[in-house]
Amino acid sequence: MLNNDNPVVAPPGTNPEQPQTMPSPAPAKRTKQARKAASVTDNIQELGSTEVPMAKTNIHVMTIIGQIEGHMVLPPQNKTTKYEHLLPQLVAIEQADEIEGLLLVINTVGGDVEAGLAIAEMVSSMSKPSVSIVLGGGHSIGVPIAVSANYSYIVESATMTIHPIRLTGLVIGAPSSFDYLEKMQERVNKFVVTNSNVTEKKWKELLFKTGELSRDIGTSVGGKDAVKFGIIDQVGGVAQAISKLKELIAAQKAQNENKGLKQ
Repeated sequence: MLNNDNPVVAPPGTNPEQPQTMPSPAPAKRTKQARKAASVTDNIQELGSTEVPMAKTNIHVMTIIGQIEGHMVLPPQNKTTKYEHLLPQLVAIEQADEIEGLLLVINTVGGDVEAGLAIAEMVSSMSKPSVSIVLGGGHSIGVPIAVSANYSYIVESATMTIHPIRLTGLVIGAPSSFDYLEKMQERVNKFVVTNSNVTEKKWKELLFKTGELSRDIGTSVGGKDAVKFGIIDQVGGVAQAISKLKELIAAQKAQNENKGLKQ
C-alpha cells in the first residue's frame, strides 16, 4: 500500500510531469593503456611502424630528403627539406654538450641553390665532427651538402647529378643576370673543390659535359665513380658511416684532452 503522506516535491523551476534524469558524469581521463594504444595508432599513420626505436645517443641524425625548399614555398605534394628548419637545428647541435657528432643522411633531388649552400656552409663550419652518407641520390645542390661533412660516404647504388645552375621563372634580360649566375656558380665550384678531393679541372669537366643528360649538359655519377673522381671519400653504408663518426668523436676528445694537459 502506497504512502502518500510524504509526496516527492520537484525542484523549483522544473516540470514535475517530466521525468528527471541524472547528470552525466565527467568523462574519465584516458588510462595509460588507452594512451599507449593511441600512440601506436599515431606511429602507424605517420611512420608506418607500431614502435619507433628511441635510444639515447651522442650522435644527432639529420635527414636531407626530397627537394630543398628555399625562399619559395613548394606545393604541398612535394617532399621537401625546409632550410629554415635546419639552420636553427644546426646551431642547437653546435651548442648542445650532450651531442658530440652529426650524421647527415642525404637523398635529395637538389633544390634552391642559396638555401642548399647555406646548409652546406653551416655544416662545414661546425666544430663537432660530421659524417654524410648519400642514399639513393645526392643531386645538384645536394653535392655541396654531401661534401660539407668531415667525411663522406655513398652507397654503391646511389647517384649524383652534377650540372650548372639552372633557373626557373622569369629572368631579367640583362648582362648583369649572366654575371650573377656566373658568380653563384663559382661559389658552388669553390665550395665543392675546397671540401672534397676532386680537382677543379675534373669538376668543371663533369659540370659542363654534353650529351649525357636530358638537358644536354652535366653528368650523372654513380657511387664508385663519385669516389674515383674524389667527390666522395668512400663507398659505404650506415654501419661504416656511424663507425667513422665514432672514430672522429674519439679523436676530437683525445685532442681536447691533450690541449688541456698542455695548458
